[in-house]
Amino acid sequence: MTRQEGEPTRSLRVFDGVAIIVGLVVGAGIFKAPAVVAAHSASESAVMLAWLFGGLVSLLGALCYAELAASYPDAGGEYHFLNRAYGKPVGVLFAWSRLAVLQTGSIALLAFVAGDYLGQLHPAGPHGPALYAALAVLALTLLNLLGLAIAKWTQNVLALVTVAGLLLIVAVALLWGAPGEYHPVTTATPDSTFGTAMVFVLLTYGGWNEAAYVSAEVRDVERNMAKVLIIGIGIITTLYLLVNASYLQILGMEGLRDSEVVTADLMRRMFGETGARVVSVLIVLAVLASMNVTILTGARSNYALARDCPLFRALGRWHGGTNAPVNALLLQGLIALLLILAGTFGRSGFETMVQFVSPVFWLFFMLTALAILVLRVRDPLRPRPFRVPLYPIVPLVFLAACGYMLFASLAYSGVGATLGMALLAAGVPLLLGPCRGKRRRTDDPKR
Repeated sequence: MTRQEGEPTRSLRVFDGVAIIVGLVVGAGIFKAPAVVAAHSASESAVMLAWLFGGLVSLLGALCYAELAASYPDAGGEYHFLNRAYGKPVGVLFAWSRLAVLQTGSIALLAFVAGDYLGQLHPAGPHGPALYAALAVLALTLLNLLGLAIAKWTQNVLALVTVAGLLLIVAVALLWGAPGEYHPVTTATPDSTFGTAMVFVLLTYGGWNEAAYVSAEVRDVERNMAKVLIIGIGIITTLYLLVNASYLQILGMEGLRDSEVVTADLMRRMFGETGARVVSVLIVLAVLASMNVTILTGARSNYALARDCPLFRALGRWHGGTNAPVNALLLQGLIALLLILAGTFGRSGFETMVQFVSPVFWLFFMLTALAILVLRVRDPLRPRPFRVPLYPIVPLVFLAACGYMLFASLAYSGVGATLGMALLAAGVPLLLGPCRGKRRRTDDPKR
């Protein structure tokens, strides 16, 4: 398929790429998961070890993605990697999963989190959170329709504000905060299962892989993609360790286990309700940053699907003037709004949405990790400006981690996982009809 009305241009610097990763990862998770991780950890040192281990696993994955993105830069990201490694059917099924489950579900989930906090700051009736959620999707989709330049600067500002705000909380808590008196509200015995804790830790680290979808727009991608991923993971790991140290310093292990809104509880303990409201604003900014970049990267995988599947040809319109996939953004926004509408009348909460998304996410994450081994064999002459160190040990360790996460998500997810996998299966007919075709040649020097 010929790309319409222009194609991606390399306008993103290393700083822009790092801001995209930080904005994606540091979202709702760090404000929800620490209490669950603490509940499944035996001690404070186990909590900190879990977050450190999550950063190390993410770093291994980032090294694998750096080789793939530097060797095969493309706006389709993982879709492009899977297409080359396994052929068009697997790539198309993955692109379908992002359109039907992964990206749109993530956008709706983040929008509801933002809506809940905005509803606390400025109540707007029983459906206020859903209204705020829909407005957030509309505003950020419009922002991305205006072009990559505006979207990336918005992302940079939101990411900087988020990181600066969290670092301020860390500094206040660690340098001036004192442990407060805590009275337990539960007598339940902690479930010290490190594996379960890691499910939520790695969920909170999730999102760094989305940088692959802007690899075609990164300047000097052969050298800079590895820098983007490694610097981004390093910043996130350091930030998560400091934030959890702050939670433990002020709330203590029992207080952290019992908290539903750990960051707000930390600020409430130190500064009262005013502190809790200030941190709620910070959380809204962090979630909007995640939403913005999820919208940006999701539309690009839909654009890549349109290049190979005639049924989705309309999504392949890339507006040269704004450097944005217009129709892909519009469809993605519409689906996210429909999910928000459904959630208004029957939303089952954060954990159900995690159940819905996680198994599909880890299935394709595992296949992408395996793709680096497949492509080393299938496409040995391809120039690889960045190579994974300690190959094949690093890809194999990361592959094992992905396999465990897939097992864990299926074991703990229940009905939500069934629905997500059912929607994934609904895309199988695409492979038998309009999207059927041969795998691209791996010796094509242009692709």
